[in-house]
Amino acid sequence: MATVTRENIGTLHDKITVKLTKEDYWPSFEKSLKQYAKQANVPGFRKGMVPAAMVRKMYGPSIFGDEVFRTAGRQLEEYLKEEKLAIFAQPMIMPGANMNFDMNNPVEVDFSFEIGVKPDFDVPSLTNGTTLTKYKVSVSDKMLDDEVERIRRRYGKVEDLEAIAGDDNIIYTTYEASDAAGNLTPDAQKIEDTVLLEKLPAKLQEMLKGKKANDTLIIRPSEIAEGDALASFLKDPLKAPTSDPTQPYKLTITKVGLLQPRDLDAELYMQVFQNEMIATEEEFRNRLSQELSKEYDRITRERFQNEIYELLVHNTPLQLPVDFLKRWMKEGQEKPKSEAEVEKEFPGFDHQLRWTLISDKLIQDAGINVTIEDVKEDVKTRVLSYFGMDADEDAPWMESYMQKVVKDNKTMDETYRRILFDRLFQWLEEKFAVEQKEVTEEEFFKLADPHATHHHHH
Repeated sequence: MATVTRENIGTLHDKITVKLTKEDYWPSFEKSLKQYAKQANVPGFRKGMVPAAMVRKMYGPSIFGDEVFRTAGRQLEEYLKEEKLAIFAQPMIMPGANMNFDMNNPVEVDFSFEIGVKPDFDVPSLTNGTTLTKYKVSVSDKMLDDEVERIRRRYGKVEDLEAIAGDDNIIYTTYEASDAAGNLTPDAQKIEDTVLLEKLPAKLQEMLKGKKANDTLIIRPSEIAEGDALASFLKDPLKAPTSDPTQPYKLTITKVGLLQPRDLDAELYMQVFQNEMIATEEEFRNRLSQELSKEYDRITRERFQNEIYELLVHNTPLQLPVDFLKRWMKEGQEKPKSEAEVEKEFPGFDHQLRWTLISDKLIQDAGINVTIEDVKEDVKTRVLSYFGMDADEDAPWMESYMQKVVKDNKTMDETYRRILFDRLFQWLEEKFAVEQKEVTEEEFFKLADPHATHHHHH
């Protein structure tokens, strides 16, 4: 009769030993052997007519090993179920285990597995009156001016210029690999680029001033830039980050332009906010101000949620079976890792694992669930808003679109997780005392990163 014993070998780290007698595994070995004999393909014999002794000799040892191991695994699984043990990953065979079984000498065998046990824990931050700050970015006149300017440029028109004159000129060029005299190399590709003059390396800017459309220059990247500037010039515009910087290129100017920002008028307002009747600059600025506020509310809410996430991960006393987890990272996955890789990756893994345990517990405690209907509804709403439609508008194509989406596991899974965590954070936000604080855009972006502020595990 099989026996299972368990002993503790470290923090939340146990060794489980499964002892098997011959009676535990022999019947299933015999049965497997018979089944195998029916299917075995051995040259010179009809299928299923191979003599039993021959099957036993050829395939017996490997079938025997499999059956012994499978029986041990079954016993372990039953034990974990009976004891209601919540474990990390899967049990691992202890190092140095003897895996040589002899079917001609069926004896008692024992297997030792190690397991990492999930901890029981509380989340004190939810009950100890922690106060969190929620920021509100006030939209300043300068932010509005910058946004108006950005829109005027984005919707502006490019006017052709005779020659390159100023930093704000837009230069349309092509680059082709050549020799020093400008003869193209046999495999020269024509690389097109459009850029503001001031974004080019300083030396090249000087060389280009006064040049007109169809003028050409022969340049060597190494002679017009160095260091980081050279590296970024090779990467973009030349799209050849690893090529030889002394390779000459023939640069041809195809056009010179100047961006004329759009005038602020009703036509522009309609373009930016379609379907809205905006007539004056004041209305336009008010509407932009709302959009900026909305965007900053999203950014500040993300930060607030991140703050909660880091607080919970770092301030929830939670022990982990570190030795077991490191061994599992090293050997328990498809691709084995080196000690050095495990040490390097462990802090990130540890951080994520803590969050997984905490969020799983809280989702269960709060009774948060997401149905398939919720997921479908969310996908529908997003698709409609993408096309600028309301939920009650008629969209006859929606039915067949949804049939496709439901089969797309990745979309369904991502949507499910997003809704689940949205609901978790909504629930969490009500668990803290929150103080609102108005800040300027500048102050907001100077705030310390929540991860850095909480970065000390307790």
